[in-house]
Amino acid sequence: MALFSSQPGDEGLPGFERGLAMAAVMTMAAMVVFDGSMINIALPQIARSLNASVGATVWVANGYLLSAAMTLAIFAALSSRLGFRSVFTFGLSVFTLASVGCALSTSLDMLIAMRVLQGIGGAATLSTGPAILRSVFPNRLLGRVLGLNALLIGTSTAIAPILGGTILSTLSWQWLFAINIPLGIIAMLLALRVVPHNPALKREPFDYAGAVLSAVALGALVMAADAFTHQGNSDLITALIYGGIAIFTGMAFVWVQRRATKPLLPLNIFASSRFSLAALTSLASFVSQGITFIALPFLFQSVYGYSALVSALLFTPWPIGIILAAPHAGRLADRYSAAIISTIGLSIFAVGLALLAMLPEHAQAWDICLRSLLCGIGFGCFQSPNNREMLSNASRENSGYASGVLAIMRTFGQCLGAAFVGVLMSIYAQSSAIHISLWLAVIATVLAIVLSVSRLRGYKLAAG
Repeated sequence: MALFSSQPGDEGLPGFERGLAMAAVMTMAAMVVFDGSMINIALPQIARSLNASVGATVWVANGYLLSAAMTLAIFAALSSRLGFRSVFTFGLSVFTLASVGCALSTSLDMLIAMRVLQGIGGAATLSTGPAILRSVFPNRLLGRVLGLNALLIGTSTAIAPILGGTILSTLSWQWLFAINIPLGIIAMLLALRVVPHNPALKREPFDYAGAVLSAVALGALVMAADAFTHQGNSDLITALIYGGIAIFTGMAFVWVQRRATKPLLPLNIFASSRFSLAALTSLASFVSQGITFIALPFLFQSVYGYSALVSALLFTPWPIGIILAAPHAGRLADRYSAAIISTIGLSIFAVGLALLAMLPEHAQAWDICLRSLLCGIGFGCFQSPNNREMLSNASRENSGYASGVLAIMRTFGQCLGAAFVGVLMSIYAQSSAIHISLWLAVIATVLAIVLSVSRLRGYKLAAG
């Protein structure tokens, strides 16, 4: 296979070892996707099993997201000091052991605590996974391997609801966590075997002030987004308070980073306009995806009257579209302009979203599926080329930071998207809020297109 063949001058690992390293990273990525998708559909069963309220049980999902968000930047910084293998294997260990704890939980408090630990482990792997791929594969194959990574995530997203529903119908919810254990052990053995350890890492001082400020800012942003998704004046006030904390600590974080000798996140990584624009494009696109993923279930179930299972099946064409498009887009990005390919993908994505927003009052299932498939194809064409653009425009020494920024853009884009839907749901009737949300997703995608197109000027100037 060309992906694992070596050529003179190739950076990274020999071909066979590349494959094992890729397997370790992608196994962990599949675990995270499965975990997130299946746990959401299991919340009602968990609430009944542990005699907990639905509102309290939501923190089984939110606890993971909160801890992951608060530690993404920290682990990205630690990877440059401790090495990708150390941080990645630490994350794998914590995630797998926390999965054991989740499966053995006998109370909601214990389960939430274990989910918080899982979020910490997940953040450690998410912030280093793309950087590991960058370090073990040569630049000529970077787009292709990122395309395969997107293919795996798309496949996992498509399979997870079906697998989760099957497990829940035949076994208890604890098995959703137990399946992580063998996968985690396999990924750990592969990572220890092939992910390179860099003994020449600099033992630089750690930016504790930056770490605290980043954790508070990112955590407050998640809490603000969560409060916005609920209705009521008290929730709005809570959201505004958390939002104010996020803004204040975010500004303080930037101030500290500019003055720190060894900052948590070197701001010079954003000196490359192509990196910065790719990051902003990613943020806007994930805001759009976050809006759509929250709005569509309400549309399918509350407006069209489909069951939860049928609604999950109506979602399936989206990841199938990613599966169809992402590997080809990744290969093309290794040969042609990644910015052009990702812009084309965003344009297709915008058309698909507009078609979803214009769904008729009594839409047929096949019609919904076709429009969702177009969205998935567009997003698949966009994601891997844009990720390649980000990683390739950061130096190999800064690839850990770039990987962390990529994870932060994805996480907070989806959080902001959910917050926008929550605000609209509190202002308008549900049907109107859903359609306004879908059009807002179109607007966010158009903004992403504008940001992506602006990168093309950089290509022209470089060519000139």
